[in-house]
Amino acid sequence: MTLAKSEPNQLDKIDTKLPKLNTTQQHGHLTHLREPQMTCPPPVSEEEMRQAVRTLLLGLGEDPDREGLKDTPKRVVKALKFLTSGYHQSLDELLNGAVFHENTDEMVLVRDIDLFSSCEHHILPILGRAHVAYIPDGKVIGLSKIARICEMYGRRLQVQERLTAQIADALQGLLQPKGVAVVVEASHMCMVMRGVQKPGSWTSTSAVRGVFANDAKTRQEFMSLIRHNPALR
Repeated sequence: MTLAKSEPNQLDKIDTKLPKLNTTQQHGHLTHLREPQMTCPPPVSEEEMRQAVRTLLLGLGEDPDREGLKDTPKRVVKALKFLTSGYHQSLDELLNGAVFHENTDEMVLVRDIDLFSSCEHHILPILGRAHVAYIPDGKVIGLSKIARICEMYGRRLQVQERLTAQIADALQGLLQPKGVAVVVEASHMCMVMRGVQKPGSWTSTSAVRGVFANDAKTRQEFMSLIRHNPALR
């Protein structure tokens, strides 16, 4: 298992040119395109979004013109844009060339990645962490890019099951490794603050690809490594 990136090796017989990927999100599926897509303008203006927040405040019985709420529509729109900024990011931009040829086939694990997302049903926070592992097959990715991939998909309106699969499929598509394993553990504020109101409840989801799906021993090694308490703190 590798916990930090190893020193680069000079491989004589390997093509050092990596394909240029343009990866976008369409209907929840990962798509690799050769030509960049045009970005469509938003269907509503920022001012229309602010007016919608103002309408919500009126519907709640509040006075949007009082001192404490006067700038709330602007702040809410700004916050929502930040929390869903993953819609406007692509894997190409995040990677920035940080995929390298490396002659290794040992597990690489990045665990306890803080994760913040928003439930698409109530637009309430999902707070948790992700554990991501892969077994290289000639290519590795910069370790920070794994966290950035989690962040990109997290900053969208999500369900945890889809988020977990998207992270796994992104790594599988980018690196074509021998296998990928992702576990996400999170607390959903839609269960804590409303509805059944169960503080302390956690949801765990997993997505396994390749050797992690086919080999119980490899899968068990991954699960045992994410079970113990982190020691590097």
